[in-house]
Amino acid sequence: MRETDGTTDLSVEGEESRDDSKVLYRSGFVALVGRPNAGKSTLLNYLVGEKIAAVSDKPQTTRYQIRGIITRPEGQIVLVDTPGIHRPGYLLNRRMMAAVMDALEGVDLVLLIRDAATATGNGDRFALQLVKDAGKPSILLLNKIDKLKDKSKLLPLIEWYSKQMDWRAIVPISALTGEMVEVLIGEIIKNLPEGPPIFDADELTDQPLRMIVAEMVREKILELTGEEIPYVTAVVTEKFEESDQLVRIHCAIFVERPSQKAIIIGKGGRRLKEIGTRARLDIERLIGKHVYLELFVKVEEDWRDKEHLLDELGVRERAP
Repeated sequence: MRETDGTTDLSVEGEESRDDSKVLYRSGFVALVGRPNAGKSTLLNYLVGEKIAAVSDKPQTTRYQIRGIITRPEGQIVLVDTPGIHRPGYLLNRRMMAAVMDALEGVDLVLLIRDAATATGNGDRFALQLVKDAGKPSILLLNKIDKLKDKSKLLPLIEWYSKQMDWRAIVPISALTGEMVEVLIGEIIKNLPEGPPIFDADELTDQPLRMIVAEMVREKILELTGEEIPYVTAVVTEKFEESDQLVRIHCAIFVERPSQKAIIIGKGGRRLKEIGTRARLDIERLIGKHVYLELFVKVEEDWRDKEHLLDELGVRERAP
């Protein structure tokens, strides 16, 4: 820094000095990983500015990789939201964990998101070990700081994680309120490789609308059924017909037993109607058109272990 003619020049002499117009653009893929309910999908939706991932307080809401695209003047982030890290049981769960492992292998940067309002448990240590084993540049996110009245409680957590591995940054955030999210975006872009944008600037996701619609319906099921139907539902968009003014959508809701079908339909069909109404409003906000949404409930015993249905849901086997 030097002063000339009463003005301040902020350029730095030597190799580091360069015109802002010549700063190279950065872009890359970023995996967002963590335990169930850590806030991954909430953060993804906040960053993208649209609801493209189902959000629920139920574990295992996200079942496959969902990509959100964040474009800024200085760089582009392709954020890969992944299922919550857990020990798999059903074929569905094994494929969910395969999606996590694929994401860790194929990205430039890893974000480990952690619920800062809870005590450290074995699941947190398991998630940390997966990130360590991946050997990628990583940033730690301490989420849900809006729940902490005393922010000094973050200090022991920061100290413990700092001793576990060499983080590019540790950023306390609130995915719900957006606190410190802009700081996070700056840290992410700073740690991405130099390169051109991967997607067009106006793109928000690479997910087909059919899959986003199915996720919106499933989110409303989780909202309205409470603890009654935590994991046993799947939604497939079977028809998506779009005209200038109207979009006609038919979705099939799969459950494993007739009793579960009865819960979703509700007395006189009222619960299914409410699910459809809430989902339709979200879909209309996203696509900007009137929507006719029709929902069907189908019983498919043990669908979580059926390969053909998991393929249709987009929960794929891990690539060889």
